[in-house]
Amino acid sequence: MGSSREQQASFLASLSPSELRRIFHDWELWARPDQLPPEGDWITWLVLGGRGAGKTRTGAEWVKALVKGRPPFAAHSYGRIALIGETLQDARDVMVEGVSGLLAIHAKEDRPVWQPSRRRLEWPNGAVAQIFSAEDPESLRGPQFDAAWGDELAKWRHAEATWDMLQFGLRLGQKPRQIVTTTPKPTPLLKRLMAEPVTAISHAPTRANLANLAPGFLDTIVRRYEGSRLGRQELDGELIEDRADALWKRDQLDRLRVDDPPATLSRIVVAVDPPATSGKSADACGLVVAGVDADGLCFILRDSTLTSASPTAWATKAIALYNRFEADCVVAEVNQGGEMVTTILGNIDATVPVRPVRATRGKYLRAEPVSALYEQGRVRHVGNMAELEDEMCDFGLDGLSSGKSPDRLDAMVWAVTHLCLSDRSQPKVRAI
Repeated sequence: MGSSREQQASFLASLSPSELRRIFHDWELWARPDQLPPEGDWITWLVLGGRGAGKTRTGAEWVKALVKGRPPFAAHSYGRIALIGETLQDARDVMVEGVSGLLAIHAKEDRPVWQPSRRRLEWPNGAVAQIFSAEDPESLRGPQFDAAWGDELAKWRHAEATWDMLQFGLRLGQKPRQIVTTTPKPTPLLKRLMAEPVTAISHAPTRANLANLAPGFLDTIVRRYEGSRLGRQELDGELIEDRADALWKRDQLDRLRVDDPPATLSRIVVAVDPPATSGKSADACGLVVAGVDADGLCFILRDSTLTSASPTAWATKAIALYNRFEADCVVAEVNQGGEMVTTILGNIDATVPVRPVRATRGKYLRAEPVSALYEQGRVRHVGNMAELEDEMCDFGLDGLSSGKSPDRLDAMVWAVTHLCLSDRSQPKVRAI
């Protein structure tokens, strides 16, 4: 093609529309080396990358090549494929319908038919891909596949159970294989997969794909976080272990994890850590649901923290969580908004009891007694709460390494403090 832009333009102008389409959809021509399958007799291909590094495109192109049986991706055509996302909506919005998803990367004549009601894609050659959610491992019990693509595994709610069910289902064909595309976080499953001899690993930093990202992304995101702990994880795709001075450790949280809460809890609260302002640049609104049983054991039931939410939006969400979990009250920090916080909640539903709390000590001092409860084994996490746990394991004397506000952690601290470290009203028993 020549090295100059003029020669490239001349060459492209000489091609017919069909030839141009063929070049446009030739992944081997456009892919970076880290986006092509590694050599070797691997079973699992881990694609670890930063935000926007092209992980989704890598996974989608691999599935597309398997369906076609195209070397060097595959020696034969694969016909039954599992697509597993953090939730069904994530699997649909990112893996199937996303800008780099399976529908977008196919030429019109090869594009699979998406059947939303059946949660499946069907290619012209008869190959089928089904989508699944890591929130429902049991949905993988029964179906069988010869290939699989798992996206954002480090955020899967029931990671171990979902992975185990997937492995039992990979039993078709001569050589079942799977690809995992994820921003790495030091979860037990990801660390175990990285250590297995049948795993091949590719790394891709965000910078490798800047040509395909919005022009302002470099200035607003990359340059802001580059070199920080959060930047090394989210942009460079590095596996970052716990901070030495953090109040919580990941192995500690893993030991305290349960799949389900008790059938009955004595008290349940929804804790709200509202932002001072709203809009894209505002802090998140921490929203955490927690309960305590008759023995005083506390359970973190849900992290529903909202980003870029208006006061009406986070108040509506808090009330919805109150009703969904049949909570006793909403615990709301009022340092930022004072009476306005309780007023906003009251405007949504005046019947919901709101317990205002005011911070008189720094975040670290407020969090220390709650951390002690974890050390005593008196707090449990129901399922995988990756984003909350990221904040907990990155929270030291000077706060988060990114300098951002630990909104999820703050809400959790308020919830546990109210349930376990302060005077409480008479408990009542309810089923979950």
